[in-house]
Amino acid sequence: MSTVALPVAQPRVLADVVSKSRLHDISLIIAGALFVGLMAQISIPLGFTPVPLTGQTLAVLVVGTSFGWLRSTLSMSLYTVVGLLGVPWFSGHSGGWHIVHGPTFGYLIGFIVAGAAGGWLASLSTDRRVETNIASMVLSTVIIYAFGVTWLGFNLNVSTETAISLGLIPFLAGDAIKAVLAGVLLPAAWKLVKRNPND
Repeated sequence: MSTVALPVAQPRVLADVVSKSRLHDISLIIAGALFVGLMAQISIPLGFTPVPLTGQTLAVLVVGTSFGWLRSTLSMSLYTVVGLLGVPWFSGHSGGWHIVHGPTFGYLIGFIVAGAAGGWLASLSTDRRVETNIASMVLSTVIIYAFGVTWLGFNLNVSTETAISLGLIPFLAGDAIKAVLAGVLLPAAWKLVKRNPND
């Protein structure tokens, strides 16, 4: 009597369920959020404005330009949502839903939109040349402040001029430096996401 060998079901491993490229994407999304959270802890309070000087903008520029629009959007969204749920990785070790009612909430929304915009511009190869790369970063920074200053003025119930003087003017010089630093950090970011800037 002959027997028929039946295939033995092998246990499925995580790599079978989620592709390596998808795992890489998830890792980058989490790493981007952690990077912004870490840079947020570089925070210098300024006595004349509720908006501190932080390293967040630099992190958003680097993540947006190097991760692509989708991963960057998801990474910035993860950073914002997790922080609103209570993880204290916003500036000054803050976190929690009360941030929504605070004067700096608009900047967090700006991070998401700016990350997406920076990633989209990078897909058009603006990150291949220094001048277009800096222009892309300047535009991303403008987006952050458009949301941040608008919300700041609304939250504090002050004029547009006052909101600009509190939420934009004090940070212009620092953001110019951040744009240059972001350009320097891009080669390392390209290596992380396995992109070739010469493609």
